[in-house]
Amino acid sequence: MAARVRKAVFPVAGLGTRFLPATKVMPKEMLTVVDRPLIQHVVEEARAAGIEQFIFVTGPNKSVIKEHFAQHPELEQVLAARGKTAELAELARSLLPPGSAHSVIQEEPLGLGHAVWCARELVGEEPFALLLPDVLVQTQGKNCLAQMLDIYDQHGANIIAVYPVPEDQVQSYGVVALGRRDGDVSRIDSLVEKPKPGTAPTNLAILGRYILQPEIFDFLLAHETGAGGEIQITDAMLALLKQQPFYAVQCEGRVFDCGSKAGFLAANIAYALDRPDLRDTVLAEIEKLT
Repeated sequence: MAARVRKAVFPVAGLGTRFLPATKVMPKEMLTVVDRPLIQHVVEEARAAGIEQFIFVTGPNKSVIKEHFAQHPELEQVLAARGKTAELAELARSLLPPGSAHSVIQEEPLGLGHAVWCARELVGEEPFALLLPDVLVQTQGKNCLAQMLDIYDQHGANIIAVYPVPEDQVQSYGVVALGRRDGDVSRIDSLVEKPKPGTAPTNLAILGRYILQPEIFDFLLAHETGAGGEIQITDAMLALLKQQPFYAVQCEGRVFDCGSKAGFLAANIAYALDRPDLRDTVLAEIEKLT
């Protein structure tokens, strides 16, 4: 039986340069999709999937991310005094249980692989989930991580969520090459980070949701650089693939790459249209604009 996944790592140390000047002072993970920061959407996904420990790999001057999930007594007192019960309920929804939020600083932006390596002491010898906050997956039923954990419970090992992207965009992603089917999932034969045009084995891009075994840290230890001169998690996974199986899962739901301006704006529209209190108003405003 596979060991239970209790911990999730959230790499939130990036500079967010594609959203300057908005991210000059505010972390990109605090940009809001409707009325919740990106990081809250992803943390809520992990929490709903059963994650108990939340590990934030932050950069210097990014303490506001962890603070977002803590209590703010003065604000709560003001809201209570003004009878703002709905707002109080929303604040309560953002809180994480005492002792469940942890942070570690990535001193230099050396890549996703390095960010994951920075979390090694907090993860320990356990399998863990890795969620990238700039990717949202809008689902109507079980969220993406919950779907992955269902597969993990059946197969164990390592799980990577993937989704199809247009052929002319493949070079912007890490992609997988698939092997044989194993029940309801496919084994992964290989992974390629940002392949050159025309060389990608498939158009299945890595989504930004992973379940990984702790042995991944052994391959991140050397701090070897890959694509873009950064320490890539893909390279470490490729090395671990020689020792342990990896499975690809296509989660049900719509994927939004909120690391791009177009994807971020699309996510705001889609999540607003999914809200009964906003849908009609937003549709009316869209009709005016078009």
